[in-house]
Parts: sequence; C-alpha cells; structure tokens
Amino acid sequence: MEGGPRDLVLIGGGHAHALVLHGWVPTPEVRVTLVNPNPTAPYTGMLPGHVAGHYSRDEMMIDLAALAGRRGARLVLDRATGLDRAARRVLLAGGEALPYDVASIDVGISSDLPSVPGAAEHAVAAKPLGSYADRWDRFLASRPADPRLVVIGGGTGGVELAMASAFRLRSAGARPRVTVIERADTALPGLGDGARRALLARMARLDIRLLTGAEVERIESGGVILADGARIASDFTLTVAGARPQKWLEDTGLALERGFVRVGPSLQTSDPAIFAAGDCAHLTHAPRPKAGVFAVREAPVLRRNLQAALSGGPMRAYRPQRDYLKLISCGGRVAVADKFGLRLEGALLWRWKDRIDRRFMAQFRPDAP
Repeated sequence: MEGGPRDLVLIGGGHAHALVLHGWVPTPEVRVTLVNPNPTAPYTGMLPGHVAGHYSRDEMMIDLAALAGRRGARLVLDRATGLDRAARRVLLAGGEALPYDVASIDVGISSDLPSVPGAAEHAVAAKPLGSYADRWDRFLASRPADPRLVVIGGGTGGVELAMASAFRLRSAGARPRVTVIERADTALPGLGDGARRALLARMARLDIRLLTGAEVERIESGGVILADGARIASDFTLTVAGARPQKWLEDTGLALERGFVRVGPSLQTSDPAIFAAGDCAHLTHAPRPKAGVFAVREAPVLRRNLQAALSGGPMRAYRPQRDYLKLISCGGRVAVADKFGLRLEGALLWRWKDRIDRRFMAQFRPDAP
C-alpha cells in the first residue's frame, strides 16, 4: 500500500473494543493498536457473580493480550492522557505518543464518589471494576467475624452488589450487616413496580437495611455519617452512585455532554477521525442510560464504521433499542428480570443469565477462533 499501512488506535479495552477486535480481519493495509492499562479487562455482567462467589476472578476477565495477538494487533500497556488532534497523536501517561489515522475511545467510566469529606480516603468506587474487585478480595481475606458494609446508591447496581456481598459473607459463615443508602425517596428507579417489589423482598431475606431520603454528610474509616447526625458503622463502604467520565476527555477539544463524548448515529465524534462507544459516549440522537448492553450492540456498527473510515466506504447507523431486558442477580443463584414493566424471577432466570454471560466470555478464550 502506497505510504504504508494506516493506523487504527483503539483507546481502552471496553466491551465494544473487545468485540471489535474479536471480529476484526487483519489486513496489511491497517495496523491496529489497542491501548489499555492492563492486559485483561473485567466483564461487567459477571461482577455481581464474582462478588457473590459464583465466578473466579479469571472467569470474569477478558484476556486482551491473547485477543490482540490472535487478531495481529499490538497491545500497549498504558493509559491515554490526551489527544493531539492536529498531529493525530494519542498521548500516553508513559510519555509515548501513538500516531493514528483513525482512533476510537472506549475507556468506560468511574463511579461518582460522593462530594463529601472522606469519600476519596475511606470509600471504594464500584468502577473501575478491576480496582473494586481487588479491594473486595482483600477485604474478604481479612474481614471481621461480623462485617458491616455500607453501599451508597440504591439503584439497580447498588442493590445487586449489596445482595451479592451479603450472600458471599453469609456463605462464608459470617453475620454481615449490610445497609444501602439512597438519597432519593425511592430506591431502584427505572424498574417496573413488580421488579422493584421483588428485589426489595429479596433484600429483606438477606437482612439488608435500606435507607431512603438519606443524605451522606461525611465518610470515616469506620462508618458513614448522615446529615441528620446518624452514624452507620462500616468496615467496607462502597459507592455505586452515578457515573463520572474520564477527566482527560475534557481537554481533547471534542464535543462533550456533561463530560461524556458526544457521538452521532455513526458513533463518530465531532472529529470525524475519532469514534467513541460504551459508557464514555453520549448518543446525541438517542440518549440511553449507561449499560453494558448498549456497548455490546454498538460493537458491530463500530467495527464496520472504523473499517469504512479507513477505506473510504459508507457509514452505518447505530439505532439503540428503546428498552432492554434487565437481568438482576439476587446474591444466590436467583435472578429478577424486568422489561417494559413486566417482572419474572427465579432460579431459571439466573441459569439463563449465567449461560448468556459464559457464552459472551467464551468468545475471548485463548482457544477461541
């Protein structure tokens, strides 16, 4: 090819990029580089199961190094800190600057630590998932006999992780005291009434206390202080409240929406040479909540459009579904399903979710085609 191969740089090892690589057909005309701080990336769908003890750490990790090797891509173990769009360079924390003709961003999000004193020092954010899983594993190795846990955030993610934590500790013979704190007057927004009632009942079976309309004033090493002066003792404080975009995106010059990268139907940003997908992206044409299902559905469109951007072909449009099936695990091997306000629950749903998750991960095994 005249002038040498073109450079595609995938920034971040999120689900969309993992699937793009999985479906990529190597050619001499394109040189693919994946940038990620670690050689593996956690699969969000299995995190509650790992916390509950159903999956090992390895079972929920995507082997990016093996995946890149199978697709003839280079893996750079570093993290992006910026873009030099004029020179078309991806700037890395280690000082390297990677040239690109086309780039894509899939760096995920962080859980939004409450802006209260002590949060950064004494709380653990649910995202990035790898850091949370590390802290959880260390806590399990040295936990007290009667562990006290506080989960800040009464959305689906917070409730699911609270139930997973309670189940894991009970299975180990502990007597946990788990409290979920929700600032709003109602927990589990975005679910139908039937699913909400089912999950509240499951929480009660695990003796999980739910506090709604509760404002966190500060977080200490041994507890959480509420605005009304109440103190909730805690040996492990987890925040699952909101989503925070990566800070470095603010300085890229790309159009943003509350810090998230704005993309259109083609998943292109305001710079047509740069794409974005997953939780770090904001779909301007069809805003959706931050959920892994959208990253997975974006991947085929993203792959085709990256190829089109490199070769000059036509772009395809990503049209997200209006609603999606929510399968929420309840600590043990039981799940609640919710879609369009309809609710189902039971062990069969958990087995179905387990098959879905294992089938997804099977794509990335070292022996996968």
